[in-house]
Amino acid sequence: MLELCSIASGSSGNCICVGSDDHHVLIDAGISGKRIENGLNAIGLKADELDGIMVTHEHIDHIAGLGVMARRYGLPIYATPGTIGAIKNTKSVGKIDHELFHEIHEDENFKIGDLEVDPIAISHDAAEPVAYKVSESRHTMAVVTDLGNYDQKIIDKLQNLDALLLEANHDIHMLQVGSYPYPLKQRILGDRGHLSNERSGQLLGQLLHDKFGTIMLGHLSKENNYEELAYETVRLEVTQGDNPYRADDFPMYVAKRDAVSPIIRAE
Repeated sequence: MLELCSIASGSSGNCICVGSDDHHVLIDAGISGKRIENGLNAIGLKADELDGIMVTHEHIDHIAGLGVMARRYGLPIYATPGTIGAIKNTKSVGKIDHELFHEIHEDENFKIGDLEVDPIAISHDAAEPVAYKVSESRHTMAVVTDLGNYDQKIIDKLQNLDALLLEANHDIHMLQVGSYPYPLKQRILGDRGHLSNERSGQLLGQLLHDKFGTIMLGHLSKENNYEELAYETVRLEVTQGDNPYRADDFPMYVAKRDAVSPIIRAE
């Protein structure tokens, strides 16, 4: 059994829980420790039962609660060398015991209990960012956010998933006419920024297969997107895309920024 639940997902904070019957990890801790604890409790877990925190990159909406959780529960932190260095230089996180950090490397699988993890290099304006693919016996899920673009290598890595949390960050038109300063707009739209709703749907269309389970859209911008727009745009891209599937063939949810999602299970 493999399960995935979004405790929070959005431009203001991200924290995803992935686990098996016996082992659970967080992917990112970008909200307060209290919110993380409450979210875990809501799905029947306690923070001291976690096996660690896997960090995608060092931006504050992914590590805001990292220091608190690591210090309070002695949780191992898994991250690339570049990300670890950047975390240590982020004063707001506070001091974390050096021994809690565990270096991982892109495209080198590692294990946490019965979970096998594949860190996938992604294109984002951070030190050494990765997405995570997590497998347990017969099932595989992935959490893929904070990437400005994708290539064939990422497409190949994400084949045969049972479930996927995928970034649908912004509506291009809303971003272009919105209040963000021009340099920020360019950063978000660039190859090291974030996936738009359209690009998210195009990527998803290349990952679907007959046994694909559930899609959860995540990391929506508070200012440049909204749930219904992301949902409908991604669905339209899938249905109109060059693939044999329609959006209605698969369950799809939008992860909320301030509420725990339904638990996605593959059994």
